[in-house]
Amino acid sequence: MTAEDAARALRTRVPAEQVHASGPQYESAAALWNAAVVARPAVVVECRSTADVQASVRAARELGLPLSVRSGGHDWAGRAVVDGGITLDLRPLNRVAVDPGRRAAVVGGGAQANDVLAAAEVHGLTAAVGTIGTVGFAGLSLGGGYGPFLGKHGLAADNLLGAEIVLADGEVVLANASRLPDLWWALRGGGGNFGVVTSLGVRLHAAAPITTGPVWYPASDAARVFAAAAEIQADAPDELTVQTGVVAGADGSLSMLVWPTWCGPADPDGFLARLGTPLAAQIETVSSYAAEIARRDAMFPAGRSVTIRTRSVPAFTPEIVSVLMAQAEARTSPLSGLSIHHFHGAAARISAAETAFPLREDHLLVEVLGMGEGIDDRAWADATSAALAPYALPGAYANLLGPDVPSADPFGRNTGRLRDIKHRYDPDGVFRAIPLG
Repeated sequence: MTAEDAARALRTRVPAEQVHASGPQYESAAALWNAAVVARPAVVVECRSTADVQASVRAARELGLPLSVRSGGHDWAGRAVVDGGITLDLRPLNRVAVDPGRRAAVVGGGAQANDVLAAAEVHGLTAAVGTIGTVGFAGLSLGGGYGPFLGKHGLAADNLLGAEIVLADGEVVLANASRLPDLWWALRGGGGNFGVVTSLGVRLHAAAPITTGPVWYPASDAARVFAAAAEIQADAPDELTVQTGVVAGADGSLSMLVWPTWCGPADPDGFLARLGTPLAAQIETVSSYAAEIARRDAMFPAGRSVTIRTRSVPAFTPEIVSVLMAQAEARTSPLSGLSIHHFHGAAARISAAETAFPLREDHLLVEVLGMGEGIDDRAWADATSAALAPYALPGAYANLLGPDVPSADPFGRNTGRLRDIKHRYDPDGVFRAIPLG
């Protein structure tokens, strides 16, 4: 079947002007954040309603074509598009409807984190999101969703209230704590393996004062700064989450980055006193957290080639710090680096059995970013992952796990239950968002 054959068949199911085998809308949907992705769908369907998604899923099954779902397009492994198949472009489904009385929102499956924060902020509310705003909110949340509020409010997945989902046979179902509880359990951390999520119910929170910003140190201070950061993280209140990193500084030299975020009372002076004198510090109380997150999008622009690897470690031990710095020094692209997420507080107090997300103890998620202009520094990313392996906790973070690392088991003790649910709701494997171990 040619792309035009598939397009003709789909145009009998959804409005013809929403089906694209070429042209600007096709190119927009096929272009992802990671420039290294070369997959090209046969057809893109611009989904403006749940009914469009239903019709497209059924058509893909009948035509025997593989299916993918595109929202933010930020998955580094490129699973938002499927080579030679049908890509459902959910970006038109980006409405965010806030109910301030319930401190909740209904978020469309195509909404970005920026959309959610902006809509919530109008009502003096905020949401648990990640560290930048252009990511698709649904994809972030379904796989877990580390972010600067997880100490206070938990992962993005922990703040989901319900989901509307189109299953592999085209049926639309609602899943929440009382309806299809097994599917609801799987959706919170198990990723988009079970259907197309067209909307999510999301818990919002009263917006507290947010104090945040980067602090830079020379790489030569790494041992001291990492040790101080480890002490701060060990006794941090829920309101403080401390992201760290090893990246190129403004002058291109290797630098340490410490990025605290307080959602509530803050003590930046005391924080800096514990870390020591920095090269530069830009901590401030922001008037709009929605604007702050949107501003960070420029740090990770689309169009670079990217390979990501992921390891979780217990803390900044001297051995782990030595590996981190040695590997950072060995990077072959100046854009490559390490982004290290702090997991603690409310997110760590949820039982590992309560959701599909399995790692509920305090830890650090090391995001190994092999990134460059025209090169993806894959060999360096693999070498860094291998060097961290002897010190790592079991498993891997599902949202960062690529299909080229099949031996990793992101779900640990929850894998068996997830496989059973997958078999019940998608026995033919129509949806392939995250490897199930």
